[in-house]
Amino acid sequence: MDQGRRPLPPGTWRIGSIAGVDVLLRSSWLLVAALIAVVLAPRVDQVAPGLGALRYVAGVAFAVLLYASVLLHEASHAVAARRFGLPVRSITLHFLGGVTELGGEARTPRAELVIAVVGPLTSLLVGAAALLSLTVVGPDAGLLRMALEALAVANLAVGVLNLVPGLPLDGGRVLRALVWGAGASPHRATTVAAWGGRVAAVLVLGWPLLLEVGLGRRASVIDYLMAVVIAVFLWGGANASLLQARLRRRLAGITARDLARRAALVPATLSVAQSVGRAEEEQAGGIVVVADPVPPSGSAPHVVAIVTEAALEAIPLERRPWLAVSQVSRTMEDGLRLSSDLDGEELLDAMSAHPASEYLLVDADGAVYGLLAARDVERALSTSAVR
Repeated sequence: MDQGRRPLPPGTWRIGSIAGVDVLLRSSWLLVAALIAVVLAPRVDQVAPGLGALRYVAGVAFAVLLYASVLLHEASHAVAARRFGLPVRSITLHFLGGVTELGGEARTPRAELVIAVVGPLTSLLVGAAALLSLTVVGPDAGLLRMALEALAVANLAVGVLNLVPGLPLDGGRVLRALVWGAGASPHRATTVAAWGGRVAAVLVLGWPLLLEVGLGRRASVIDYLMAVVIAVFLWGGANASLLQARLRRRLAGITARDLARRAALVPATLSVAQSVGRAEEEQAGGIVVVADPVPPSGSAPHVVAIVTEAALEAIPLERRPWLAVSQVSRTMEDGLRLSSDLDGEELLDAMSAHPASEYLLVDADGAVYGLLAARDVERALSTSAVR
């Protein structure tokens, strides 16, 4: 297995990559392909009679063609995100379409707007191109004409529906960008767009009724089933966005500097007992091991390890004078060194990328600012949640 890739969830396969971004396929797509094959089978019989069981193969081919256009939709999101400096983790195709997983949030309303709107615009362009192709393809083109018709209808529908102003749809992100750009905070903009998603979910449930009362067509079981599935998807996505907005609002008030503990700098040869004594003298809440000799105050030290609180508490008092502090410390790694200026989501992302109990906080010039304990961050989050 490639060590640079995250393990895939059960029922998910990697089918390729686009510009270095993994393209994943969920097993639910197989259900979609089978459903499309069954639904289109009568139409295939009309267009190309005599195919027999191969009419289902034609249906699966249409499903592949449709999801190829969905992949274009998602790839446009990925390309736009990269243009604005956001990492793209993967593109996943699933039952209801696709999703592009980004490694961060847009920094500006403009970036949010562009990243969100390019997807629906791509679908509309693909639909328009398929529609234009029908003008040069004769009525006797058979399966080719049928494929172009299906591609045109599906992509135009996807493009229009994705512009509905409610999260988790692209239109919800467009609405979020507009509200954000109008002066609201990103959290407030997310809340507005999420409520738009809830309203859209309720309206989708009324789609079968609209078919019967407004358009005079009797709704089928599939119409009702799809209305429920899409409504549940929209409602769940809107709720997740609301929860995310609340979490980010809590994170906004959390800064590494405010939560930092004073750090006592000790040489690696000092005993645990002496190191603890020095930390008590300096009223420090943590111990940082530096290369001998300890540099004068104001100089950037060469930090080699952090004494973890759990390891320190596990050492009996009678053994502390005989153990060097280097024996109970965690060697420094890149992920354990964080900027003291981090706050909010950036701080949580940095900690999530390299889980640990303590982190070294450094200023821009490399000087040690202090230590950050993960449990202090958790406590700050819990406190902000009950306010």
